[in-house]
Amino acid sequence: RFPRTPPIPPPLHAHALPLVSSCPPHIPQSGGESEKMSKATAEPMKYKIKGTEVDLPQFVAHRLKIWDELYNKQIENTPKDGKKIKITLPDGKELEGQAFKTTPMDIAKGISPGLARACTVAKVNENVWDLMRPLEDDCSLELCKFDSADGSYTFWHSSAHILGEALELQYNCKLTVGPPTNDGKGFYYDAYMDGAKQPNISEKDFKALEKLVQGIVKSKQDFQRLVLTKQDALEMFKFNKFKQILISEKVKDGTTCTAYRCGPLIDLCTGPHIPNTGIVKAFALTKNSAAYWKGDAKNDSVQRVYGVSFPDKKQMKEHLRLLKEAAERDHRKIGLEQKLFFFDAMSPGSCFFLPHGARIYNKLISFIRSCYRERGFQEVITPNIYNCDLWKTSGHYQNYKDDMFLFESADKEEFGMKPMNCPGHCLMFKHTQHSYRDLPIRYADFGVLHRNEKSGSLTGLTRVRRFQQDDAHIFCAKDQIYQEVKGALNFMKYVYDAMGFTFHLNLSTRPEKYVGEVKVWDGAEKQLQKVLEDFCGEHKMEWAIKAGDGAFYGPKIDIQLEDALKRKHQCATVQLDFQLPKRFGLKFRRTNDLVEEPVIVHRAILGSVERMFAVLCEQWGGKWPLWLSPRQVCLVPVAPGYTEYAETVAKQLYDAGYHVDVDKSSHQFKKKIREAAVAHYNYILVVGEKEKENKSANVRTRDNKVHGEMKIDDFIDRMNKECSEFK
Repeated sequence: RFPRTPPIPPPLHAHALPLVSSCPPHIPQSGGESEKMSKATAEPMKYKIKGTEVDLPQFVAHRLKIWDELYNKQIENTPKDGKKIKITLPDGKELEGQAFKTTPMDIAKGISPGLARACTVAKVNENVWDLMRPLEDDCSLELCKFDSADGSYTFWHSSAHILGEALELQYNCKLTVGPPTNDGKGFYYDAYMDGAKQPNISEKDFKALEKLVQGIVKSKQDFQRLVLTKQDALEMFKFNKFKQILISEKVKDGTTCTAYRCGPLIDLCTGPHIPNTGIVKAFALTKNSAAYWKGDAKNDSVQRVYGVSFPDKKQMKEHLRLLKEAAERDHRKIGLEQKLFFFDAMSPGSCFFLPHGARIYNKLISFIRSCYRERGFQEVITPNIYNCDLWKTSGHYQNYKDDMFLFESADKEEFGMKPMNCPGHCLMFKHTQHSYRDLPIRYADFGVLHRNEKSGSLTGLTRVRRFQQDDAHIFCAKDQIYQEVKGALNFMKYVYDAMGFTFHLNLSTRPEKYVGEVKVWDGAEKQLQKVLEDFCGEHKMEWAIKAGDGAFYGPKIDIQLEDALKRKHQCATVQLDFQLPKRFGLKFRRTNDLVEEPVIVHRAILGSVERMFAVLCEQWGGKWPLWLSPRQVCLVPVAPGYTEYAETVAKQLYDAGYHVDVDKSSHQFKKKIREAAVAHYNYILVVGEKEKENKSANVRTRDNKVHGEMKIDDFIDRMNKECSEFK
């Protein structure tokens, strides 16, 4: 629960959260906490939540006592007469404020009461900031509503705190972490139940928890922010070993961190948060599960409770509708129903694609492959296993070792199965001397990759251990970045248009920790910015800058596709890399006397083929378009005497390149039609005496529409046209 983007360092304190290597010896590791707490507090404290009095756990009373002391000191130490400051809005308008007094909420109210009610968070100099936190100096200010990425993230982050408060009051449990979910649709909180009122949480507890949440929301508890020294934080959370571990790992000696309070809950957190709990108008708990602290099975088991919330009840209603539809479209459910794929404990995280699933998988690859020739890509084949010296050169061994499958050879050397293709492609580039005339070189690779994902994180086709990518690495000169990235975006749009996706683009720029020269970074970012300006201008799209969100080795264009259920997925990659060419000593000759390092553009469009398979399965709800469908045509003879003609037609269609089946069952005619429609055949061809004489078929589609009699040659032409138009 530490920040996605670095907060603005206030002048009164440092706010850095770097890692340290070990925990202090006084951290309680297990047991013994209740005895210490009984000495720390006397009688249980009472707390009123919307007229209802509740007993506070003793460790909560301890936190509140320290909070009150430190918060009062913080107020006393805040400058009372701040200087005048200049506040610049996104449209360039400048407003005047007072340092340590004027808040973003004051500015919002000054613009319009409606805007003030709709805002959930602010951005000050591009960094997220509490609406109620006073501004401290001249700054740029952006006011974010729930429908923005930062607005919804903050809203759900605050909702997680509301859930955490309810969990503590209901169970006397110890909270661990509670972030928004990665899919951007809600939040969760992990609770350690050892010593709590009950050992676990189930769905039957949701009603009581939601009732408690309603009281918290109606109480309109303010979110308050407190700056803590490391020692104060350790003392405040002395009865929660998980918070103590976070403080010890994340906060350097001599620096500070922050905590937030709403009602009796005080949580270690960098924020920001919504102004008060009353802004949450709709709240629902969705599911629960067991998990491990830090996702490691060697650590304590915790109970995870998921929830979702909205500032409007209509949004909750629509969300629940989409959840129901998403359950019906779940690729794991469709995969079993349509006999596309399965998983087995003998090879966890590695999918078994059945014949019909393999048809889709192979078609996705062949579709991308068919685009390579005209776009100048050269397909290559690289090994699956490499000596670990390669991964040490690339840096993956040092940073990625735990996620690799490693083994020792008969010669006692350490080898690893490749988790990515880029180091192998660097060896290929280095194998031959290159002139600037050779560039760009575009290597494409569908090689099998393996990543040692934790068993608890494996999720259908979206998180697997064995997968393939439509991976490509473009080796180009710095002055070729624009053309190559623009080409990658055009390629991606062509593919995503065919699949019915919309997508969103962001430019992720130089992070705080980076390698290389600032001049090179600035030049690359300018080229990427020009690409986005031109590309988005041509296609009437918007794009944004995500400051400091690039990889340490180069800026990138962040791409999120949106499916039919308005969910966002990250599949495609367009990433610049200055680091790998340097690590591998890659060069090309500009002149007889001048050599340069190439830039690598990491490019994928489908990304993981497995993941894209899942996304497409849910995008279409198993109703595959003709060009990708594993079941394109089903022939239904009206009587057994016409089976031979049906098979003749089937061969004609098969020879034209289509997947065809003939229903030879003894079922009644109506049942055959219904079963073909339920199996999602795109076309159902009925044949009888008339069709046999005319060398035709009566054409139906799976939506129960009858299109009438059609010559087989004409029908093939129709399907060819549909496939060429990706229908």
